[in-house]
Amino acid sequence: MITLTLPYPVSSNRYWKAITIPGRTMMAPSKEAKAYKADVQRIARAAGLAEPLTCRVELWLRLYPARPQDWARRQRRDPAAWDDDVRCIDLGNAEKVLSDALQGIVFDDDRRIWAMHKTRMEPDGGPARVVIAIRAQAPRVLPQQGLQLEQAA
Repeated sequence: MITLTLPYPVSSNRYWKAITIPGRTMMAPSKEAKAYKADVQRIARAAGLAEPLTCRVELWLRLYPARPQDWARRQRRDPAAWDDDVRCIDLGNAEKVLSDALQGIVFDDDRRIWAMHKTRMEPDGGPARVVIAIRAQAPRVLPQQGLQLEQAA
């Protein structure tokens, strides 16, 4: 299993920008997106990941938002849910940005993501960040059960 602690992801609203070519508009990564992907690549290489994985992968994503300055007051007021309204990128947005940023660095194509587990964590006072654990899945030894039944019939 590979674990990477990455900077807090940029919003998908800032990750992509519209580029207009006469007669058509296309989406392309922004300068901010390219800088984020470069940071991801540097961190992955430092962790020993020299080449992208070319197999199915399973990801665990833990998103740590920044802890607000008034967190203690919020916690006293509502101990069970004080962090519900802490400013945080939504998990779906984070998933898409991270899939794009990891593609070509951690895995060769985001179609390799076979399972993903996402959790928004309580702000812990550390820097805003995302911790990603990546596990390569073993190849299937047998075809799926349903396919075996169809072949036998």
